[in-house]
Amino acid sequence: LGVSEAALYRPFASKAQMFEGLIDFIEQAVFTRVAQITGREPSDAAAPEDGTRQAMRVVALLLQFGERNPGLARVMVGDALVLEHERLQQRMNQFFDRIESTLRQCLRPAAGAAGSATPSVDAQVAASVLTAFIQGRLQRFARSGFRRLPTEHLEASLALML
Repeated sequence: LGVSEAALYRPFASKAQMFEGLIDFIEQAVFTRVAQITGREPSDAAAPEDGTRQAMRVVALLLQFGERNPGLARVMVGDALVLEHERLQQRMNQFFDRIESTLRQCLRPAAGAAGSATPSVDAQVAASVLTAFIQGRLQRFARSGFRRLPTEHLEASLALML
């Protein structure tokens, strides 16, 4: 960027406030797009495969967001929050809890249509696996020095899981 660390922190009362601003941006950017994905194709009224398609699009959105914003990917996986106030990591945990909840809602109709005796449980399990996949891919991206792209073989990976 060509600016000093002091210049970056100047608008904020503390480093924690700067991270809170970044987390606010991540939440706003991601959940606005997630609402567009889930709102444009309502999973309850549409075919069950539409819910699966929505879930795939949400996963792709998060991985592409991290790929386009490597510094924010480090915030998302908590690497940039080490030694910072615990509430910052809790906010990112809540962020991924909301993502998992969204994925569960998308996947529930598909689990029911597949004849599952427990569609809610199956949707929860699939949503949990997809959320862990997202976090793992973003973590690998950050730990590889941003060389291993989170979207690498994404379609094939999702085909194995869904």
